[in-house]
Amino acid sequence: MTTASLDEYLQDMRAMHRAPEAEVLKGLIPPARVEPSERERIEDTALGLLADIKRAERDSWVATFLHEYRLNTDEGVALLALAEAFLRVPDQQTRDLLIADKIGDADWGSHRSKSPSALVNSATWGLVVTRALVGDEAKKTALSRLINRTSEPFVRTAVAAAMRVMGKVFVMGQTIEEAMERMDNKAHRGFTASFDMLGEAARTYEDAERYYEAYSSAIRRLGQSNRDHGHSISVKLSALHPRYETAHAETCVPALSEMVQNLAEEAAAANILMTVDAEESERLKISLDVIEQVARSPRIKDWDGLGMAVQAYSKRARAVIGWADTLGAETNRRLSVRLVKGAYWDTEIKLTQQEGLEGYPLFTRKPATDVSYLACSKAMLESDHIRPAFASHNALTVATILDWAGDRRDFEFQRLHGMGEGLYERLVREDGYSCRIYAPVGGHSDLLAYLVRRLLENGANSSFVHQLADENIPVADLLADPVEKIEKVNCTPHPAISLPSDIFEPARRNSAGLDLNDSQILEEVHESIRNFELPPRPEDATAEQVSEMIDTASLAFHEWSDLPVETRAAALERLADLMQEDMIPLMGLCAKEAKKTYQDCVDEVREAIDFCRYYARRARADFTEMPLPGPTGETNTLRLEGRGVFGCVAPWNFPLAIFTGQMAAALVAGNTVIAKPAPQTSRIAKAAVDLAYKAGIPRGVLHLAPGGAEPGQALVSDKRVAGIAFTGSTKTAKGIQRTLAEDDTRPIVPLIAETGGLNAMIVDSTALPEQVVMDVIASAFLSAGQRCSALRLLLVQEDVYDRTLHMLAGAMDTMIAGDPVDPATDIGPVIDTDAQTKLNDYLQRVRERIVHQIDVPDTDTFVPPSIVRLSEIEDLEQEWFGPILHVTTWKQGQLAETVRRVNALGFGLTMGVHSRIVDAADQVANEARVGNLYVNRSMTGAIVASQPFGGERLSGTGPKAGGPNYLPRFAVERVVTVDTTSAGGNASLLSIDAT
Repeated sequence: MTTASLDEYLQDMRAMHRAPEAEVLKGLIPPARVEPSERERIEDTALGLLADIKRAERDSWVATFLHEYRLNTDEGVALLALAEAFLRVPDQQTRDLLIADKIGDADWGSHRSKSPSALVNSATWGLVVTRALVGDEAKKTALSRLINRTSEPFVRTAVAAAMRVMGKVFVMGQTIEEAMERMDNKAHRGFTASFDMLGEAARTYEDAERYYEAYSSAIRRLGQSNRDHGHSISVKLSALHPRYETAHAETCVPALSEMVQNLAEEAAAANILMTVDAEESERLKISLDVIEQVARSPRIKDWDGLGMAVQAYSKRARAVIGWADTLGAETNRRLSVRLVKGAYWDTEIKLTQQEGLEGYPLFTRKPATDVSYLACSKAMLESDHIRPAFASHNALTVATILDWAGDRRDFEFQRLHGMGEGLYERLVREDGYSCRIYAPVGGHSDLLAYLVRRLLENGANSSFVHQLADENIPVADLLADPVEKIEKVNCTPHPAISLPSDIFEPARRNSAGLDLNDSQILEEVHESIRNFELPPRPEDATAEQVSEMIDTASLAFHEWSDLPVETRAAALERLADLMQEDMIPLMGLCAKEAKKTYQDCVDEVREAIDFCRYYARRARADFTEMPLPGPTGETNTLRLEGRGVFGCVAPWNFPLAIFTGQMAAALVAGNTVIAKPAPQTSRIAKAAVDLAYKAGIPRGVLHLAPGGAEPGQALVSDKRVAGIAFTGSTKTAKGIQRTLAEDDTRPIVPLIAETGGLNAMIVDSTALPEQVVMDVIASAFLSAGQRCSALRLLLVQEDVYDRTLHMLAGAMDTMIAGDPVDPATDIGPVIDTDAQTKLNDYLQRVRERIVHQIDVPDTDTFVPPSIVRLSEIEDLEQEWFGPILHVTTWKQGQLAETVRRVNALGFGLTMGVHSRIVDAADQVANEARVGNLYVNRSMTGAIVASQPFGGERLSGTGPKAGGPNYLPRFAVERVVTVDTTSAGGNASLLSIDAT
C-alpha cells in the first residue's frame, strides 16, 4: 500500500484536517463502497450476527439498561449523572443530597417490574427507584423522605451497591491481578484483553508518575504470568505528561518518547503488545512524533508489538493509516493499528466552535464516520506493514470486514468490556477469528467519567448499540449502507451543526480564531510576533487638547447622528473585517505592549471583532422607529438617538476588546466619541482608532485622547460630555460618579461602569477534582490574574479540601511563567512596576499564610502565582488584581450561608459553582448577587451575546457589555405623538366597514 513518504502523509493530514466535509468524503466513498456482488453476502452475515446479539441480550446488562432507561429520558440521564459522581463523594450527607437530586423526582414507577435484570430492577436500582415509591401520590416525595431519615440508610447502601455492580460491568478489575483473573473466566474463553490503566489525564507530574508506574507494573505482572495469554497494554499519552500540548512539544515529546520507549522495552521483554491510544484531534501530530521516535529506537528493533489507535471520525484518519503503513515499512515492522469510531466527538465540536476555527476536524454525520471507517478498514487490509485491529460493535461493519478479508485470519476484532457481547463469540469460538477486549483497570471511583462517556457514546440515538436496543427500528435500517446514506445527502454536513463561523447567525458572524494547536500555525505566529516591532507610543493628550477634541466632536455630532443607522452599522462591520485581516499585527501589539500570551491575544482580537459585529446588528434592530399603542385618532412612535459627545475610558487589561467595544457601541448609537485608553496600552488603542478611520468613521467623530489622569479628568469634568463609559477600578468609578454629580449646572448624564470584584468559586464534594483544578488554574492564574472576572476566592467544601488543594498545587507546578512571546508561556508578567510592587508587598505581608507558590523569572514585572489560606471569607477585604488566589473552606449544609457571606462583601461581578447537584447550583443561582454565574466551568472568557458581561453593586452599573440592553444606554429615547384628527376627522375610524 505504501506510496508516499511520512512527510507527504503529514501534508495530507494538514490539508484534510479542517477541509470541507464533502471534499474529504468524496475521496473516501470509492474504497468504502460495497459492490452489488458483495451486498447480499454481507447482509446475510450481518443478519446472523444480529441474531447472535439478540440471543446474548438476555444476559447483557447494557442492552437491558438501554431498553429500560433510554438516554433520551429523564430516568436514563439521572442514573448516569448519579453514577458519574456518587463514588467520589466522601461525606454521607452530600451523597444523600446527590441521590435525592438525581432520582427523587423521576418517574420510576413506570419502570417497575419491567426488566428481568437484577441490576436494573431489583436489589439495586429496583430497591432505590421502586420499593421506595408506593403509589402515584407519593412518587415525588417518598424517596426524599427516606433519604432524610438517617435511621434508614438502606437507600444510600443500595445506590452504593448499584455503583459497584456498574463498576464490575465496565471495569475488568480494580487491579491488574483482579483483571487477569477475571479474564480467565469461562465467559472470556478464546478472547484476549488489552488492559488500560484507567484514569483521567494527568494534571500533575505526580499523577503522571503514578500512571507510568501503573503501566510499568501491569506490563511486569503480565510478563510474570509465565504463559502465552496474548494480552496487551493500552497507553494514554495524556496520562504520562500533564503538559501534553503542542505549545509544549519541545519538552513533552522527548519526555513522552523516553517513557513510552521504556515501557515498550518492558513490553518486548514480557512478549506482549502495547498500543498507544488516540485522544483529542489537537494532539494527533505530537502523538505521531512520539510513536515515530519509539518505532525508530534501535533498542526495540526486533520487537513487533508496537501499536497505535486511529479514530475514524477524524477527517485525517485515512492519511494516518497511510502514515502508519509507511512507518512500518521504514522501520521493518508490522505496526498494530486499532481502528475505532472515536470517543471525543461532542468535545471536538464544541471546542472548534468556541475557538472560531474554519471547520471541524471530524465528520458531523454518523454515516460519514461509518464511510471513513470502511475506507480505513480496506486500506488496513491492503497494507503490508499494518496488523489490523477493528474495534466495532456494529454488525454491518463487522460483516463487511469479514467479507473483504475472505479467508484471512491475520487481523483481530476488538470490543469494549461490558459491550458487544454476542457479536464476536461465535466468530471467535467456532470460526477462528481473534477478538480482543478493551479492558479498563482501576478503582471504581476513577472509572465513572469514563463509564458515562462510553454509555453516552454508545447510547446516542445514532449509534448502533442504541438502535439495536430500540425495537421500533426495523432491521433494514440497521443494515442500511452508509455510503448510500451519504450519497443521498450529497456528502453535505449535518444541517443541525453549523460551521463555527455561523453559530451566532443571524445575530452576527462569529469571529475567526487561530488554531494554535497546529504546530505550523503556531510556528508562523511565533515568528511574526517575535519579529514584531512596537510603533512609537502616541504622545499624551493635554487638558487643552481634550477640550479641542470635544469642540470638534460637538460640531460633528449632528451630521453623524443624522446618518441612517445602516451607515453607522456598516462602518462597524468594516472595522471588524479590518481587525480580522490584521489579527497577527494586533496580536503582536497585545503580546508586546499588554504582555499577553498567545491565546489571550487571539481572544482579545476576536472579542473586539465580535463587539463590532454584534453592536452593528443590535443597532439595526434597536434604532428602528417603533410604533406604540394608543387611542384611535393618533399615532405614537418611539425612536432612539445619540446623546452627543460620549467619553469612553478603557482599561489596560483588555486594551483592544473593551476599548473597541465601548467606542463601537457609542458610535453606532449616533454619538461622537473621545476615547481615552489606559496609558500603559495607548499603542493598541491608536491601532484600533486608525482602523476605525480606515473603515470610514470620520476623524471628527472619533478622537483618541491618550494619557493618564490629566486627559481623563478633563474628559469627565467637561459639561459638554453627554455620557461616560468606564471600565476599571471601583475607586475610580466612584470618583467619576462624583465629578458627574457635583456640577449642578451640568445635565444628568449616564455613567456606564464595569468595575472589579471579589469573585468567588464554590466547590462541593460532588465536583470532579480534575475539572475543578483546570478551571481554577484558568480562572485565577491565566492572564496573570489580570481579568476583572478572575477568581479571587476559592471556597472548597472541607471534606475535599486537602485533596483539591494537593492537586491544585501540583497543577500549578506544571505552569510556566515567562516571556509572553514564547508560545510555551502560560503566565506572563503583570502590567507594570506599580502593580508588581503592590502585589509583592501584599504577598510579603501574608507570607505566613501562603500555602503554595511557584517560581517566576527575576526579570520584568513578574509576581509569583500564589495561594493564600484565609481563616474566614471576610478576611478578603479588597481585590488584589494579579495571580493571587485566596482559599478557605465551608461546611456541608452551609451552602446558602456561604453565598450570603460572599454577597456581604459588597461586590457582584462573577461567581462560580462546581457541583453535580442541580439543586445546589440552582440554590447558588437564586442566592448569588452577581452579574455572571458560571456552573461547572471556568469563570473567565465571556463571549459576546452568549454571556453578556457586567456586574452590580460595587462591581458596576450595567447594562451588560455584549448584551441586548447595552446600546440603549448610549442613547436618548424620544416619542412623537400626532393627533391625526386635527385636520378634519378620524379617517381610519370613519372608514371602518359598518358590517
